[in-house]
Amino acid sequence: MKMMKVLVANRGEIAVRILRACREMGLPSVAVFTDVDESALHVRYADEAIAIGEKQKYLDIQVILEAAQKSGATAIHPGYGFLAENAEFARQVEEKGLIFIGPRPETVAMMGDKLAARRFSRKAGLPVIAGTDEPLPAELPLHMAEKVQYPVLVKAAAGGGGRGIRLARSQAELPGMIEAARREAKAAFNDDTVFLESLVQQARHIEVQILGDGEGNVVCLGERECSIQRRRQKLIEEAPANGLSAELRSQVQQAALRLGKALKYRSLGTVEFLLDKKKRFYFIEVNPRIQVEHPVTEMVTGVDIVKEQLLIAMGEPMRNFQDGITPRGAAIEARILAEDSQTGFLPSTGQVLYLKEPGGPGVRVDSALYQGMNVGTEYDSLLAKVIVWGENRAVAIQRLRRALHEYQIGGLSTDIDFVLQIIESPKFMSGDVTTTYLETFEPVPQTTEPELERDLAWAAALFAHQQRGANGIPETSRGSAWQLIGWKEQMNK
Repeated sequence: MKMMKVLVANRGEIAVRILRACREMGLPSVAVFTDVDESALHVRYADEAIAIGEKQKYLDIQVILEAAQKSGATAIHPGYGFLAENAEFARQVEEKGLIFIGPRPETVAMMGDKLAARRFSRKAGLPVIAGTDEPLPAELPLHMAEKVQYPVLVKAAAGGGGRGIRLARSQAELPGMIEAARREAKAAFNDDTVFLESLVQQARHIEVQILGDGEGNVVCLGERECSIQRRRQKLIEEAPANGLSAELRSQVQQAALRLGKALKYRSLGTVEFLLDKKKRFYFIEVNPRIQVEHPVTEMVTGVDIVKEQLLIAMGEPMRNFQDGITPRGAAIEARILAEDSQTGFLPSTGQVLYLKEPGGPGVRVDSALYQGMNVGTEYDSLLAKVIVWGENRAVAIQRLRRALHEYQIGGLSTDIDFVLQIIESPKFMSGDVTTTYLETFEPVPQTTEPELERDLAWAAALFAHQQRGANGIPETSRGSAWQLIGWKEQMNK
């Protein structure tokens, strides 16, 4: 086995997740951090940590490469976001003689260009949504606009994360939507190329996890349902997708495998589809990286896909476990965001004054939170992910409900109450949801949580008491905030 020293070019929960896999495998690890993240959990968890400067430096290719050289790292894992889908970054990593833990640079480039991806996927025999396979001209000719079937999406060719997308409901709206999509695409991706794609109404978002060795051997690790989205950002994901017939499930998975083999795909990838109300599915894109929602696949398959990704990067033969993969039970993931649903989901900032994470059977929390941590607006609002497993979907929903009620984060607003209301809604519980479900979903205003208020009051009072050096607090509880909270819980018994 060829050993690697892995630099994780990311932060937050995904950096901690990757670093944990490295530690289990005995691989030395390196974290990078900006001045905002000096006290972040991933910095403490890695074997080494290198400061890279200001908050935007996670996006600086040369700074990351210099950190790898300085640390003696032999491989770079990009995680998701930041440089994960940057083909130039992947190319420069490999030119430096380092291992890029992800697809080949040319695969990243092709799949990052949605027009190229559409053409390649159609050639591979996948059903592709109707639309243009060439960039829209600066000014759309009248005869072309008249032939468009409305409503239609204007999409950035270099897009991702729901950015650079506009919906035109009529010919009169189209010019304005094209211009708006161009502006957003230019700002987000430095590329204002856009194209048209038919709107699949009442659609479900189904994605398939693939893993390849780069030599044409590709396995499918099942599919996920990601239809609960807000502003085209996924919020709740589950595996397997609910209510698919065995035939349809096989068709979707085989289509993803066909594309993976045609690409001679290397490492982890996600092939994404839309499923219409007539159960017809259409290719939309490939995400050439690890996904935020990968834990639900791990929960139902028992496969540590980050470990498999690292093994492939180390040159190990890919395990032939395709026939042995039978998803068991159901898993659901809820993203915990620092957003206030009562103020239009504006970002919430502050210090984590109190933290009580859920636990118990079938519950997993992927997080980089700790008590005393400061949460700002410099980066994505994702704080943590709660993932649950149950022997069936109904049990998983009840377990997620229980886990979210247990989760307490004091000091800033989160979307926990909003997510609870979604999973308790009749449509979600029955599986009758589409990608537009949240557009008409009206959350009930939050109420004060007496238990949380009590816990915060205990924590604040005990902390202040300790700071004053007052008598009355047992010596065993003088020290960390965790010890103070433990003493409080003993007092409540």
